[in-house]
Amino acid sequence: QVQLVESGGGLVPAGGSLRLSCAASGRTFSRYAMGWFRQAPGKEREFVAAISGSGRVTYYVNSMKGRFTISRDNAKNTVYLQMNSLKPEDTAVYYCAADAWGEGSSNPSEYDYWGQGTQVTVSS
Repeated sequence: QVQLVESGGGLVPAGGSLRLSCAASGRTFSRYAMGWFRQAPGKEREFVAAISGSGRVTYYVNSMKGRFTISRDNAKNTVYLQMNSLKPEDTAVYYCAADAWGEGSSNPSEYDYWGQGTQVTVSS
């Protein structure tokens, strides 16, 4: 069982930056691939980025590549999402998720554990 707690969301002006954190419980964090997803009001949950358990492999949705960076610190059981050059359309609840079996995926159904989400609001 893994529990995930996101933090770092908030209100930021367009062009600003935020770093989201997701702290995981348990001793086997490095075995899990981790992903970040987001969901805006009235929209489906969408993939943002994923990272393998070792941290050596990362995946991004094309529209966010170059602005967002996923990373992890296995010693701290934490995965991060650095978000730069934020746009109003980035406003959403951001969720982290843990994949016990894969190397990271854009498919939310492949993730086994989810955090409660953190709100990111980008003002224009």
